[in-house]
Amino acid sequence: MNKQPDSKQQRELQALKRMRDEDIDLSDIPEITDWSRAVVGRFYRPIKKPVTVRLDADVLAWLQSQGQGYQTRINRLLRDAMEHKTAKKKRA
Repeated sequence: MNKQPDSKQQRELQALKRMRDEDIDLSDIPEITDWSRAVVGRFYRPIKKPVTVRLDADVLAWLQSQGQGYQTRINRLLRDAMEHKTAKKKRA
């Protein structure tokens, strides 16, 4: 159940919004060091856009042979390539 913050909480949240990240005291919050149970994409849901793409038949067959979710695998492969290229540009 999502409960709306009361006016005191609203004021606190607004005060935090105005602060710089480095000025917020996080000393009473334990640092998370074990991310093994983290779920990737749980809160991030990018907008999907339907497209038509032509792939070599053997590439498509290979992707589909990996089981359900071949479109997700295509997206993941393209995202990895995009992030790799972006990271490479930042290092240069």
